[in-house]
Amino acid sequence: MAEEELQGEEGGKKKSPLMLIIIIVVVLLVGGGGAAYFFLFMGDEEVAEESEDAQASEAESTIPATGIAIYVAMPRPFQFNAPGTTRERLVQIDVQLMVRGAENEALANRHIPMIEGNLLQVFSSANAEDLVTDVGKIDLRNKATAQVRQIMNELEKKPVVEQVLFTGFVIQ
Repeated sequence: MAEEELQGEEGGKKKSPLMLIIIIVVVLLVGGGGAAYFFLFMGDEEVAEESEDAQASEAESTIPATGIAIYVAMPRPFQFNAPGTTRERLVQIDVQLMVRGAENEALANRHIPMIEGNLLQVFSSANAEDLVTDVGKIDLRNKATAQVRQIMNELEKKPVVEQVLFTGFVIQ
């Protein structure tokens, strides 16, 4: 009887390390699979959204991609206060507009006061925490480009401006 209990305990000891190893392997596989799913598929949604936004903006734009790129500088930098959760920050942005061809350059120069007013409106609606990050700056530039194209569509019946570029960006 004592020998049977001893053999049962030894057999149980052999099974518990094996069971422990199996449990650890299963947990690692499930955790690794979940992490892989999160990184692979969640990143694809963001890329898909960005590509959808890019396709939508290309569809809206009727600017030919050919021609010489001309850069129209705004006469003065944009200065504004950006509210934040911890404190308000002062921001200064130097802007240039990229257009294609002399005709679009003349149209952009003609409407600089309207463009400045709309850009200042877009910039002043920005949040300080967003402007500190690269993603926030890119988002602000995309919003500014969309706003300028919309205004030029209303005024001249074509987008005129291909892209709004930040040539200087200071945040304090």
